[in-house]
Amino acid sequence: MSPDEVHEAIAGELSLMDPAVRSSAEAARLLDPEFVEVGASGRRYTYEEMVAELPDHPGSAADGPRYEPSQITGVLLAPGLAHLTYETVFEGKRARRSSLWRKQSEDTGWRMYHHQATPVPPSAL
Repeated sequence: MSPDEVHEAIAGELSLMDPAVRSSAEAARLLDPEFVEVGASGRRYTYEEMVAELPDHPGSAADGPRYEPSQITGVLLAPGLAHLTYETVFEGKRARRSSLWRKQSEDTGWRMYHHQATPVPPSAL
């Protein structure tokens, strides 16, 4: 796997945590049209729901709290399919996260295809 491919997917992931991106049309471009998320709350989101709701989601306000990511790693599962894992802290709450990024063409670039967030209880290491 080219390190550039992993870095491109990681850059997209980090962009989606940036309040300026979350509240702009750029977020829709970074999400795959077949995107699905299972959030830390357990709620399932489709592409349409996420694009509509992301500007108002936690972490989207320029002057509000931000996601603090750490330990981001990635592997290429197949050509054009990268899997990223990492942890975030948001308002003191930790979550383990897993994202699949898909690149179908040079024109579309890397887009988040699936995202899963799992809350980490305070007692967990």
